[in-house]
Amino acid sequence: MAWHATFVTLYPDAFPGVLGIGVLGRGLREGDWSYDVANPRDFGVGNQKAVDDTPAGGGPGMVLRADVLAATLDSVEADRRPRLLLSPRGRPFTQSFAHDLARGPGAVFVCGRFEGIDQRVIEARGLEEVSIGDFVLAGGEVAAQALTEACVRLIPGVLGAPASREDESFEQGLLEYPHYTRPREFEGRAIPDVLLSGDHAKIAAWRREEALKLTRARRPDLLRAVQSGD
Repeated sequence: MAWHATFVTLYPDAFPGVLGIGVLGRGLREGDWSYDVANPRDFGVGNQKAVDDTPAGGGPGMVLRADVLAATLDSVEADRRPRLLLSPRGRPFTQSFAHDLARGPGAVFVCGRFEGIDQRVIEARGLEEVSIGDFVLAGGEVAAQALTEACVRLIPGVLGAPASREDESFEQGLLEYPHYTRPREFEGRAIPDVLLSGDHAKIAAWRREEALKLTRARRPDLLRAVQSGD
């Protein structure tokens, strides 16, 4: 069975978005993965199909109603897929997390809007909060697409040869080394000689050293984890 994503969103037209182009779009067309959308508006309350209300205790903005989102989630086929709420207060998303999700049947991505969603539905429907970084977006749709892309590209056959992923950032615990291609010189900057030497051992050593230097300079936290064996 193909990896399947369900996007719970008030903006179904946002999908597939970037997931429908390039190798991901090809994988979608060829059946390597699939998706559907569940819209809370279909379960809105009253003549206006209201999906939100004012925050209990006061404050700015609106909050997505627990009953509406619960009904939406209950309309999604019950299966083994995790239910992930895109939230800046959630567990940080990592490459390791992406691998875990890619090995499973897929995921249900809940795209929040407004000031947030009622805490009770998070608890009642077992939503796991996941964050793509320490910043705030207007909604979860962009984050859901980012998580989906990170997972789908790991599905065998979607990206091509598995070797193309082996040296990517985070796969070996380090940031990726610099890349070069023609022309040999560009605005006074030349391709490093070692990359043109044909000596694969020296090239591999150079790439490893460059990856270490970049990681040391930009993400020393990753380097500490590699050195400690985490």
